[in-house]
Amino acid sequence: MKIKPFGVEIWMNQYETQCAYNLAETCVESLTVAQLLDLAGKRDAILDELLPLKLTYGAIEGSDRLRGNVAALYAAQKKENVVITHGAIGANALVYAALVEPGDRVIAVVPTYQQHYSIPESYGADVQIHKLRAENGFLPDLDEMRRLITPNTKLITITNPNNPTGSLMDRGMMQQVADMAAGCGAYVLCDEVYRGVDQEGDELTVSMADLYERGISTGSMSKAFSLAGLRLGWIVGAADLIRAVSIHRDYNTISVAMLDDHFASIALEHRDAILARNRAIVRSNLAILDRWVAEEPSISYVKPKAGTVALLKYDFDMPSREFCVRLLEAEGVMFTPGSALDMEGTVRIGYANSRDVLEEGLARVSRFLRMLGKAERPGRARA
Repeated sequence: MKIKPFGVEIWMNQYETQCAYNLAETCVESLTVAQLLDLAGKRDAILDELLPLKLTYGAIEGSDRLRGNVAALYAAQKKENVVITHGAIGANALVYAALVEPGDRVIAVVPTYQQHYSIPESYGADVQIHKLRAENGFLPDLDEMRRLITPNTKLITITNPNNPTGSLMDRGMMQQVADMAAGCGAYVLCDEVYRGVDQEGDELTVSMADLYERGISTGSMSKAFSLAGLRLGWIVGAADLIRAVSIHRDYNTISVAMLDDHFASIALEHRDAILARNRAIVRSNLAILDRWVAEEPSISYVKPKAGTVALLKYDFDMPSREFCVRLLEAEGVMFTPGSALDMEGTVRIGYANSRDVLEEGLARVSRFLRMLGKAERPGRARA
């Protein structure tokens, strides 16, 4: 099986350890073990929980405790509808392995995480791209999407909230996607790793698994829960889907680490405190970013509704990778080039790191932009 190189991951692997100001980071500022235990009130009790654990493979599909805690994130799910995976990246890959066969039509929005079109393409699927546009707020044009559907459509894949734009589909739009999938019996895979850190409200946004019998939701502890180091994710879906996924999972996962399972359970049992912390971070930091964009004539964007990332359009006649490498070399600031997301002429910023990193990083980007402005005449019209 041949597959395209994973643009974002190659970029991150090459440069993430070389920057002073990481504005490519997509997680809300990571929790330390001490912070997690303090939020849970378990700093003094944790050894009593961990020391008796015998480090076997543990529960193969994830502990009942953890699967129950994941199910509680959804409106109509039970632990039997949940299987634990090695991050959301493992969750998404397992869904494609279980469902997609050569010749199946798969409809994917772009921009999105590259898994969602490159993996089915590598399996020989007929992948049809629905390009999200700034003039639509980076939301799907449902009429255009509907025209891509054929009788052999196996899967529609979306991300909500969207990576890299931060757009957010509401319940009505999500239901319309589910309804068009139902018309041909297709599944809908919704990557929901940024669910929980919206700019407004304190409720979790609607999940595709709760809307549609063939809806599949994937999630993880990484983005909204600030625990990427656990490398733990999940798939939520109907029982027959979970069974199909589990066949493939036996070949590449067996189980997740018992300690990861345990700490994820602690976090989810105190999710209200973690999400309150993280909503405060993304909301105050987006306000900083929004003011910065308003003051930079060569930068424009569609303001995110949710998540931790935004897609910035720059007005210089320069490939995005060159822009990002030059910025990194000149100022130590790391963005993700739009070319890694099939969105040339843009860069992705992660704005949910520490406030100090964001403010100093943006100040350095401004200095870099002024240098470019002196050297080059802006060659792109603002969005």
